[in-house]
Amino acid sequence: MRRPRGEPGPRAPRPTEGATCAGPGESWSPSPNAMLRVLLSAQTSPARLSGLLLIPPVQPCCLGTSKWADRPLGGGPSAGPVQGLQRLLEQAKSPGELLRWLGQNPTKVRTHHYSVALRRLGQLLGSRPRPPPVEQATLQDLSQLIIRNCPSFDIHTIHVCLHLAVLLGFPSDGPLVCALEQERRLRLPPKPPPPLQPLLRGGQGLEAALSCPRFLRYPRQHLISSLAARPEELTPHVMVLLAQHLARHRLREPQLLEAIAHFLVVQETQLSSKVVQKLVLPFGRLNYLPLEQQFMPCLERILAREAGVAPLATVNILMSLCQLRCLPFRALHFVFSPGFINYISGTPHALIVRRYLSLLDTAVELELPGYRGPRLPRRQQVPIFPQPLITDRARCKYSHKDIVAEGLRQLLGEEKYRQDLTVPPGYCTDFLLCVGSSGAVLPVRTQDPFLPYPPRSCLQGQAASSPTTRDPAQRVVLVLRERWHFCRDGRVLLGSRALRERHLGLMGYQLLPLPFEELESQRGLPQLKSYLRQKLQALGLRWGPEGG
Repeated sequence: MRRPRGEPGPRAPRPTEGATCAGPGESWSPSPNAMLRVLLSAQTSPARLSGLLLIPPVQPCCLGTSKWADRPLGGGPSAGPVQGLQRLLEQAKSPGELLRWLGQNPTKVRTHHYSVALRRLGQLLGSRPRPPPVEQATLQDLSQLIIRNCPSFDIHTIHVCLHLAVLLGFPSDGPLVCALEQERRLRLPPKPPPPLQPLLRGGQGLEAALSCPRFLRYPRQHLISSLAARPEELTPHVMVLLAQHLARHRLREPQLLEAIAHFLVVQETQLSSKVVQKLVLPFGRLNYLPLEQQFMPCLERILAREAGVAPLATVNILMSLCQLRCLPFRALHFVFSPGFINYISGTPHALIVRRYLSLLDTAVELELPGYRGPRLPRRQQVPIFPQPLITDRARCKYSHKDIVAEGLRQLLGEEKYRQDLTVPPGYCTDFLLCVGSSGAVLPVRTQDPFLPYPPRSCLQGQAASSPTTRDPAQRVVLVLRERWHFCRDGRVLLGSRALRERHLGLMGYQLLPLPFEELESQRGLPQLKSYLRQKLQALGLRWGPEGG
């Protein structure tokens, strides 16, 4: 192969690890020769120089029949000298030698050679001390050179020049950066014209905004709060999106919830029970009973009209109302009727409906003493929540349950409490203690941990609110109130949590809440044990020496 002018004698080529280059179709392309001189001699900090080397690696170049590998910058048709120059660049011993190969062989320089040179330069600068300073006039001359020639650069070369100019300290409002930025904008593909469609206004615009995945994924509380001021623009689909958003993110927004309740009342005749079940979902989940006076009468009329059309939607609506303690007797008569129960037994969602009906039957037993209608047959009842809820299982690594269990083990001993015990009719308890008439904590294995269900009398439920524990059959339930058990404001329990605590208390269990604010303030196990000791002693409980 003929040597390019100015080449030294031939030397055995050695493959250099990591030497790569790119063509016009790759992610980065090189800048003019003078940029290398600035890179070598610019007065920059080591951090900035290291930033100059963070150009992404490019793919190895193709020197065969590629449509760009043989395209010269200044002439030269053959690929042999091109490949020879690439090897010389890969084997250069110094930045000066890199410049010499590029400057003395202008007819053999191809676009990808600049990427090879930059890659090799990064390897060399990584092992060299700080380069010598460069005169300011040199930077100005280089700036003018690039400004004059940048109209002929391709988009990749412009990107590299912009990258290097910024890292070398050229001002962002200076002539060089401005010229390169202008050329970059000129190279951008033109934007396609917007499709011809009617302008989205009012509810359509809100629907489009609320349907985007980013809004559904990231709650924007200030945005949805502003929508309550424009209820006339909202459609049923938009209201459903808002209701689901509030329920999913535990946002207890009274203004917006009232707007949903008002919308439901106004649009009563136009809404099916399948839509209504989604609109009432946030009220039960967020434990919010709206001030709208026609809210409950409206729902009762919808249930009377739609109960036989959509059984699952009917039960879902009743579940939300159960959390609000607003169960209508007429709807209960219908869902507990033999015809309805037989109908749902043959449907795909029979198990979940039976679970919901079991919860409704428990609510009737504990909270509706005046109800005289049909009830769920005993053979149809199933455990309500036989295991911890999905949210607790999903966030178990953030829960305080493990450290509280260890504190109780060391404080009371393993035999004096039960963890995650499901009590009839199917509520899972966090920690349960058996307490004797004198207040002594008894070993669980010597006692029946379950209180009878249904309760023998309502008086036992009233005794559950007493601060003393004189009932020989008393059971104390330690209730973890984690952060996600509350609405987003952290003050109101979610409807399902409030319902669970309310029913456990009515069944005769004495509840000892452990709020997340108090648990998070305990620093380490010794402080937690002291905290638990104070909580238990405040109830008049006694126990022997600490276990463990």
